[in-house]
Amino acid sequence: MTIRVLVADDQPVVRVGFAAIIDAEPDLTVVGQAADGAEVLRTVGDRRPDVVLMDIRMPGMDGLEATRELAAVAPATRVLVLTTFRRDEYVFGALRAGASGFLLKDCEPQELLDAIRVVAAGEGMLAPAVTRQLIDAFVAGSVGARPRPDERLGLLTNREIDVLRSVAQGLTNAEIAASLGIGTATVKTHVNAIFGKLGLRDRVQATIFAYDMGLASPRGRT
Repeated sequence: MTIRVLVADDQPVVRVGFAAIIDAEPDLTVVGQAADGAEVLRTVGDRRPDVVLMDIRMPGMDGLEATRELAAVAPATRVLVLTTFRRDEYVFGALRAGASGFLLKDCEPQELLDAIRVVAAGEGMLAPAVTRQLIDAFVAGSVGARPRPDERLGLLTNREIDVLRSVAQGLTNAEIAASLGIGTATVKTHVNAIFGKLGLRDRVQATIFAYDMGLASPRGRT
């Protein structure tokens, strides 16, 4: 199936450049472009893209607010955030708001294409090391790094909590299976159960939840 993409950036040259790279792929198509968050919401309603390539810093309604709105009104549409900064508090806010990952604007074209495909498939884009670094940096330096009570944690079994910890470490299903001594299919079942019980969209959201609950800590900390 063709993956439908909306490109949102306030700079026309950037929009056109990304659109050209995406449209050159046989399994990807650009169904629209937007210069601000309000236009993103209008276009998503009309074009129903699978993935929005979202710039955060746009005039008017920025990408952060647009991401929050999309999570509520178009939960099937995934958001892949674009930024020029490795440590951008707006990007971290976007991940909390429902984005499935982020990429730096100076990434290689193949990284962009791979990220779109991964996010469209329903996986959080945790593959680039900078995504994990971003989460580490902001959780380590924020007041919110202390565990926060959330009754949803009580919905998980002990094994699901083990799997959630492993997800927060950035492990794949195969790596989790090896570390816990269970089958990959069983891990996938546990991951889906975690998403369902906690009301989470993907592994990025699960990682943030694990940090908030004190189940995971930034690298180098215990």
